[in-house]
Amino acid sequence: MQKAWFYEEYGPKEVLQQGAIPIPYPRADQLLVQVHAATLNPIDFKLRRNPLDPVDLPVVPGCDMAGVVWANGDGVLRFDVGDEVYGNIQNFKAEGKLKQLGSLAEFVVLEEELMAVKPKNVLFEEAASLPVAVQTAVEGFKTAGFQEGGSLFIVGGVGTSALQLAKQFYKASVVTATTSTGKEGAPVIDVTWPPSNPRAQHTSLTVSGKILEELRPYLESRRLKAVIDPTSSFPFSNVIDAFGHLETGRARGKVVISPVVSSSHHLDFCT
Repeated sequence: MQKAWFYEEYGPKEVLQQGAIPIPYPRADQLLVQVHAATLNPIDFKLRRNPLDPVDLPVVPGCDMAGVVWANGDGVLRFDVGDEVYGNIQNFKAEGKLKQLGSLAEFVVLEEELMAVKPKNVLFEEAASLPVAVQTAVEGFKTAGFQEGGSLFIVGGVGTSALQLAKQFYKASVVTATTSTGKEGAPVIDVTWPPSNPRAQHTSLTVSGKILEELRPYLESRRLKAVIDPTSSFPFSNVIDAFGHLETGRARGKVVISPVVSSSHHLDFCT
């Protein structure tokens, strides 16, 4: 058995409870990963309040994580037991719905293709802070057809990742972004122009460890960094408080849950 946070009904953060659940078994092309750090995203509490599609309850929330491979299913080629990995475990395009067992547990089972090798000089807490934000930003650049050296205006919750990628990976010439009044200090540009109808495009996030692997040199050289909220890390026992902080909308970076694992385990799989 393992410790996990889960909810048996939809609603506010108070529906979350900590308890013991079976450790899942890795099937073909899957990894069993011991979670060392996890981070919270707005999608985690939004799905807890209003799920996109019905899913079997109870649900263990969470997308982003970093940890160590404990076991491999048949056909796994890229990872060995003991490898340090990280990624976003929720692949909505492939699954069609939310995974029932998310990252707020001591162990997770996930598809090999969703993971990337964690750079040695990046902490588990830092690695767990990157996947959803970085993958969303990269998807946005690809959907927009952004060309190297171009200029762009960034609005939204993945701005810190998009800003770094724009300058380091896409070599943007001019990057403009919005900020809260609490972060004033940079040069301000105040421009008005005639109303127009700019083209907008909606896309669904493609989750893949390949994106994270492509960015590994930028992480290892620290040209791409995780931005962690100063109040983090929250211990695993304080997940409800961590969600409370995230849901205020005042977090200044990723909200981290660490450490997750508190004891050694003998593997007792749920088959």
